[in-house]
Amino acid sequence: MKIARVHATPLNLPVSVGHGGRTKTTSLSLCLVDIETDDGRIGTGMTAITEEEAVAAIVNEVAAHHLEGLDPLNHEQVWERLYWLLTPRGQSGYASHAIAAIDLALWDLKGQALGQPCWKLLGGARAQVPVYATFGFAFYDRDELAQAARAWVGRGFTRLKMTVGHHGLARRDEPRPLDTLIAEDVQRIRAVREAVGPDVQIYIDANCSLDYFHALSLARRVEAYDIAFFEEPVTQNDIPNLAKLRAKTAIPLAAGQNEGHASRFRDMLVAQAVDVVQPNACITGGFTQCARIAGMAAAFNTRFANGGAWPHHNMHLHAGLANGSLVEYHSVAVECCKQVFDGLPEPQAGVLDLPQAPGLGFAPNRERLRELAKRPGSRGAGKA
Repeated sequence: MKIARVHATPLNLPVSVGHGGRTKTTSLSLCLVDIETDDGRIGTGMTAITEEEAVAAIVNEVAAHHLEGLDPLNHEQVWERLYWLLTPRGQSGYASHAIAAIDLALWDLKGQALGQPCWKLLGGARAQVPVYATFGFAFYDRDELAQAARAWVGRGFTRLKMTVGHHGLARRDEPRPLDTLIAEDVQRIRAVREAVGPDVQIYIDANCSLDYFHALSLARRVEAYDIAFFEEPVTQNDIPNLAKLRAKTAIPLAAGQNEGHASRFRDMLVAQAVDVVQPNACITGGFTQCARIAGMAAAFNTRFANGGAWPHHNMHLHAGLANGSLVEYHSVAVECCKQVFDGLPEPQAGVLDLPQAPGLGFAPNRERLRELAKRPGSRGAGKA
């Protein structure tokens, strides 16, 4: 079995998110990568949270012809070749996204060829994973946020995540000072805690939108609301500032969903900067590199979890590995995936059951994918 063709399809998909009468239409970028073998199998990987056309160009114009003729089961060989082709001096960014999508496609093929789901090939530690629902977005006001939190608890979720900071540093040209932003965040967190009671875990995520001073101020002011972790509290996942912040708050810190290289996680762990490392299989080099990062986390006795959404890919990693744990069920990302893939499992009582089908256990709907790529709003038009 040899790789015969590698092809990327960029997509920019509209999606509506909301609760009750309050909805917002937004869009999310994905890049799918198909790897076809000479015996007719097709494995599909994906990446996201980046410029989808740039990743597609890297795959189609640079990486593809270097992979043709290789054995798709040799994922370590392929990963190493891609590393030295695309990131030979430690670059990250788009290249790491491309490697992640290709690696996931290879694991999907490996599972199909061996007749096993990816989570079993990765180690088969458990057949289900706990999930937390990311629901609390900036467009909700306080009352709507509380109502949405109660609704998710009503669906069986006992772990909820909400955003804070709301792109504060990126929007400093607007008349909304950071101290005003975090003062409102305190009230929003209080509203959610009062809405769901003491037994629901609440996570907060600043998406790297705060500086150290304001992240510390926010952390200290919300410690009383029993926050399960504070994700990406400071800009650039600045490791010295993460370490300082961790020393001054009782709230556990989490980071890593957008990091491209394992060495960044090593540096976080050595600096004792985080309580939870969060590589994302769709961004951080696929299953191959994320498994290495999980090993480092185990050696440092530090929790390893999923941040950055895309639960249906990351569930395989966290079901496969012994130190796997939480998977993020990001409501916007899930709605995007439902447009593309068939066979996605639904969580029950805050738990995702892993598929028994070979590979990832779900696949793109090819007819629907062609239509999605032709939509006027998709910058991937005509590239499927």
